[in-house]
Amino acid sequence: MLYLIVVSLIWAFSFGLIKGQLTGLDPSLVAAIRLLLSLLVFLPFVRLTRCRWWQTIALALIGAIQYGIMYVAYTASFRYLHAYQVALFTIFTPIYVTLANDLFSRSFHRRFFYAALLAVIGTAIIVYRDLSQDEFRTGFLLIQIANICFAFGQVAYTRVMKSVRHTDLQVFALLYLGAFLSTLPLIWGHSLSVLGQLHLSQIGALLYLGILASGICFFLWNYGARKVNAGTLAVCNNLKIPLAIACSALIFGERVNWPQLLTGSAILLTSLLINQWQRGR
Repeated sequence: MLYLIVVSLIWAFSFGLIKGQLTGLDPSLVAAIRLLLSLLVFLPFVRLTRCRWWQTIALALIGAIQYGIMYVAYTASFRYLHAYQVALFTIFTPIYVTLANDLFSRSFHRRFFYAALLAVIGTAIIVYRDLSQDEFRTGFLLIQIANICFAFGQVAYTRVMKSVRHTDLQVFALLYLGAFLSTLPLIWGHSLSVLGQLHLSQIGALLYLGILASGICFFLWNYGARKVNAGTLAVCNNLKIPLAIACSALIFGERVNWPQLLTGSAILLTSLLINQWQRGR
């Protein structure tokens, strides 16, 4: 679980960075650049000698869904929503994680679902604000597509890796390869022309997001996902939200509703502890 917490802390800085630096760029291009950088980081570690052909294809497809389609939808949502609204609409991911796990195992795990539901309630308390109906349309749908893709990928990766005779590090480039290839058909010709017009701050944001937030952190997240059960994984999907708000207050000096943050965080922590206690029983 330590891997999931560390990654959540790093991801806490990403919401404002994307909104502030990359909103004007084509979301497909942003996703492709991030995933290409991630692929280059892990390419030297590839070892596929003991990997079956169907495992290779499966891992590439998982990457295409979990990272490729997810990133395009996620980045595009920032055109319609504020950063805090994107954070708000990601709170349903724990539910999707438990449902994906139930789909693969063909059984309903009540404990995991209740833990995920409690995590959603706790996070909703943290980020709730009054929203107009217009904000529930395109942006909301894009975020839910991203949530479902990311949730499915986590569970599918854990399942497939049980039969793979390589370490995570040796095969993880396959996920980024599939993800990068899935974004290429979505890049329009005029999108590439803006590469020479990128500001230094935008280049820095892309390097940070592609190498650290995407490349290293997605690897650590999926690796950590294999070490916990579906209930803990579901809850941890929302840890980045209170951490992001806390970082905004403590580091960037933004105003925060502390009673709201502390109450929601306590519920989120309670859902995690209940799941761990039930697991111990």
